Amino acid sequence: MRAFARRIWLPLATIANLGISPAPAADAGHGADLARRWCASCHLVTSSQAQASADVPSFASVARKPDFNPEKLAFFLLDPHPKMPNFPLSRTEAADLAAYIGSLRQ
Repeated sequence: MRAFARRIWLPLATIANLGISPAPAADAGHGADLARRWCASCHLVTSSQAQASADVPSFASVARKPDFNPEKLAFFLLDPHPKMPNFPLSRTEAADLAAYIGSLRQ
């Protein structure tokens, strides 16, 4: 029985030590592309953008909120809410967009 357990645990320990992540890291560059394509009509998404709606926060101001959390923002983006258009974001796209917003934190 011990030999069997060793045969099972050794490969599992080896895999765990390789640092294999269960999910890829979010891509802020892709999030910036998504922001320019889908969000810039209402939000200021870059510092060079000249115009946006007056009653919505800029992405930089969202990033500077004391309780900013990219995971919570990504979840929020997946849950449709009345004031925003219903963009069908995948989990990866929402994480990328949240990573981009987080990159604006100063």
